[in-house]
Amino acid sequence: MAAETIPTPLVTACQDVRPTSPADAVAGVLPQLVASPASTQECSELLKAASELGLAVIPRGAGSRMDWGNPPARCDLVIDMTRMNRVIEHAAGDLVATVEAGVSLEHLAEVLGAAGQRLALDPHPHPLHPPPAAHRLGAGQGLPDGDDSAAIAPVSTRGTVGGVLATGAAGPLRLRYGTPRDLLLGITVVRADGTVAKSGGKVVKNVAGYDLGKLFAGSRGTLGLITQATFRLHPVPVTTAYVTVQRAAAVDACQAIGVALESPVAPVAVEIDWPSAAGPVTVSIALEGDPMGVAQRATALADLLRRTDRSPAGSDTPPPWWGAGPAAQPDGTVLQVAFWPGDLGMVLAEIRAAAEVAGLDPAVGGSAAAGLLHVACPADRDPGAIAAFVAGLRAAVGHGLRPETGHRLSDVPKPLAHARAHAHSHAHGRGGAAEPAGPGEPRSGEGPPARANVVVLHAPPAVGDLVDLFGPVPSLGLMRAIKDQFDPHRVMSPGRFAGGI
Repeated sequence: MAAETIPTPLVTACQDVRPTSPADAVAGVLPQLVASPASTQECSELLKAASELGLAVIPRGAGSRMDWGNPPARCDLVIDMTRMNRVIEHAAGDLVATVEAGVSLEHLAEVLGAAGQRLALDPHPHPLHPPPAAHRLGAGQGLPDGDDSAAIAPVSTRGTVGGVLATGAAGPLRLRYGTPRDLLLGITVVRADGTVAKSGGKVVKNVAGYDLGKLFAGSRGTLGLITQATFRLHPVPVTTAYVTVQRAAAVDACQAIGVALESPVAPVAVEIDWPSAAGPVTVSIALEGDPMGVAQRATALADLLRRTDRSPAGSDTPPPWWGAGPAAQPDGTVLQVAFWPGDLGMVLAEIRAAAEVAGLDPAVGGSAAAGLLHVACPADRDPGAIAAFVAGLRAAVGHGLRPETGHRLSDVPKPLAHARAHAHSHAHGRGGAAEPAGPGEPRSGEGPPARANVVVLHAPPAVGDLVDLFGPVPSLGLMRAIKDQFDPHRVMSPGRFAGGI
């Protein structure tokens, strides 16, 4: 679309509106225009104009997670939030900061770090290949326009405040500090029709009666545009230590995690790395505090974990895979498996069993003690095998309930049942056949218990064509009702979320 054909209402509403380039595609769908507002008021005018024109709108921060979720059903206008990058207020004495949605987490860390404080979010970094136009090395840096080397230079980012909120992304520190919604005190959003709404912070109650922060956290841009957020902060730790152990079997890794959690050392993060079924499982535990206290706790934990076959390794730096495991893979298929932490052994066994049946050997890692794992399969794996893996894993962990009836879908395939028995013996230290079902557990023919949720964060298009990325969602009716309340014309990120929301 030529610049002269940009609709006048958009030009009037926002000073920075341009035609798109291939780098602006959203999950393979190219929008017509990109607008970069500089204030909440400009966002309001922009969305009002877009609504009057009937344009479908996709919000964008750093662009690192734009391939998460379904391709949009429509994609007319991308709203790039990176011009809204101010730290509006930092009340250091109250451990509170209010920031615009386009602030990068890296920049925010620099600002807060000057006062010895931080926003305790550490989502895994994602490279951009290539980065959106606003992030290219040549943009605004004096490099010639059309410089191909500048256009394809990769950028690695942990994202912007708005993007991290919208996707609910969090990293190892989630065990101690939670996810973005747990640290959020207040939020300002613009609804699809241009209405500005606020909740939390100094506002006692918003006019709609909703807790907007809880609704918009993880909403994937389907309810409106996040423009500002107020967060609870924490002091930057003086010292961080990592105690790392390696175990040959998943059951031993689970036992090591249990020892760490039951001890008084108060870990802030417990991560695992299991690159291959044939290899060992590595567990790393992070401790924070003053130097003397951390050293004593690290020594105490190492003593608790010490075994005759391997000794724990202590370090003031994380292991190389920390923050660079399956969740950080920009290509291929990445699953997110959420579960009750007490079911870690079962979930690890089911992942390996389902992968074995599908002929795959994915990398597994993540926040084991917080009940969140990521599973990564390279981009060159057969899409049909990955689809079979996802279906088998969902059936095995119970993410196969019909949301409208509560009845289970088909029973676990017999080959998977045999693989599960083998994997459970490896993960739980059992020998022979699987143990009979205990009280409250399903018997033969009833299907597995619903103990985990399996979502495909991103995948190649060939995999997306075969797999429902989100799977069954029991609360889909409620989600659709909220969508209709906030976006009745379905113009905000249409089709991107579960159930085509």
